[in-house]
Amino acid sequence: MFLASDLPIAVLQFNPVVGDLVGNAEKIVERAKQAYQAGARLVVTPELALSGYPAEDLLIRPGFIDANLSALRKIVLDLADLPDLHLVIGHPDWLVNENGSNVINAASYLHAGRLVATYAKRELPNYQVFDERRYFQSGRDAGLNSLVIEVNGWKVGVLICEDAWFDEPAQLACSKGAQVLLVLNASPFHVGKSAQREARMALQARARGCALVYAHMVGGQDEVVFDGASFALNAQGELLARAPSFEEVTWALNLTRTSAGVDESITAHGASIAPLLDFDSAIWQALVMGVHDYVKKNRFQRVIIGLSGGIDSALVLALAVDALGADQVRTVMMPSCYTAEISLIDAKDMAQRLKVSHEVIPIMPMFNAFRQALAGQFENLPEDMTEENIQARVRGTLLMALSNKFGAMVLTTGNKSEMATGYCTLYGDMAGGFAVIKDVMKTTVYRLAQWRNELAKKQGEVEPIPQRIIDRPPSAELRPDQTDQDSLPPYDILDAILVLYMEQNKCTKDIIADGFQPSDVEQVVRLIKMNEYKRRQAPIGVRITQRAFGRDWRYPVTSRFLAG
Repeated sequence: MFLASDLPIAVLQFNPVVGDLVGNAEKIVERAKQAYQAGARLVVTPELALSGYPAEDLLIRPGFIDANLSALRKIVLDLADLPDLHLVIGHPDWLVNENGSNVINAASYLHAGRLVATYAKRELPNYQVFDERRYFQSGRDAGLNSLVIEVNGWKVGVLICEDAWFDEPAQLACSKGAQVLLVLNASPFHVGKSAQREARMALQARARGCALVYAHMVGGQDEVVFDGASFALNAQGELLARAPSFEEVTWALNLTRTSAGVDESITAHGASIAPLLDFDSAIWQALVMGVHDYVKKNRFQRVIIGLSGGIDSALVLALAVDALGADQVRTVMMPSCYTAEISLIDAKDMAQRLKVSHEVIPIMPMFNAFRQALAGQFENLPEDMTEENIQARVRGTLLMALSNKFGAMVLTTGNKSEMATGYCTLYGDMAGGFAVIKDVMKTTVYRLAQWRNELAKKQGEVEPIPQRIIDRPPSAELRPDQTDQDSLPPYDILDAILVLYMEQNKCTKDIIADGFQPSDVEQVVRLIKMNEYKRRQAPIGVRITQRAFGRDWRYPVTSRFLAG
């Protein structure tokens, strides 16, 4: 039972589909009505929930903005019969002034069948995966400096995502009497980001002396994933409640004021504190959600994986089954004369453990046909990487043929260490629709495989990944007795160099000064630079670090800059 002086809030921790304006609007209306019936009077969506985020260059098409506003007007009408409902919704909007028409990242306040007011995001991020200055005009430039609404006698200041990381937007809201800061967010996941958000928002709450409710998006959109975990803080920056991570939920909480003399405190009721996920669980859930949403939002039902008996394809298979279910996953083993018998055995074993469809298509007849066709051209030349790549491309052709015939998306199995160094084949193992572990270092691949097996044991289930796959030295099996370390430094060294070079932007001499062998550092950096052309042609994949190959990484293909 809510008191008249309480503030019952529902956060729509929402998984939109970019561009599905009708579907997104219908879901917002349905969930807002459900929240209202459950007692909520203030309902809030994440940032740009109506359009989906990031909508990228859709935002520069006038028709897209107009269609968003048409959907917004429909929401106003559909909720007009709930006069006590106050809805704050994120969407793109037009700002028309003496400078013409510009697009803003907006939050609108809807109440009693009217669009009452609109706020424009002031702080537009332009780093990592963000390109907001490409698309939006700042609310600061537009003169839309603050929005404070009143609900049940509470004054609520509205901010959008990056605004809350700066002092001025919150100060402006509090100067107008805001007791609670309501922050609409679409903040892409990377490892450790949830804790960073809460720590920064706690500083903001304490500095302003305001409670804070952080309404966060959830779901996968191309390479980025949003992890949910919406939360509420009191004015002392203490955590009052937290929604689950990686779950689409309507998250309800009730804010209550208590007074002691001149002091006033705000507490939350009706919502528990869901735990933040640990390192491995967070990565796993991000990858699972990324796979599920990319496949389903692009209207595929099934996926195909080339299962080699190695660790990378094994991990991708386990993720795909967790994301889509065993009945939607098909595996194909494509052995050559270099494929070890234990690879065939282990691939079949894993497919049986996970109860997925599994087939074997030998590639030697096709490989030999290629060699015969090229025999005259290659006469008196030794076999080298050319023949290795032909094998990979035969496999890629087979997988894409199955994809075309049966309408199943190919999931590629290359990891970040391989993508960085070019230890992969264009039009071969890189051929496919989605690169699941593209941002997962090889050392993390092993860690996640072991973690998933341990989780299965705790749950009394069969371990999905045969231990021998984890224990075997990694090999592409494209020539006799091949191992990855024939061509690359040991993965623990390689991955450590990649972190320093990619994520920390350290130059070669500084990495060497950190204790790494000059030959290893120089080899890794050289390989990164010379393989940019491959990465530009690779499918997108789930981003789990703060510097992934994709929107985070924008280096020229043609470049002669070789210094660190």
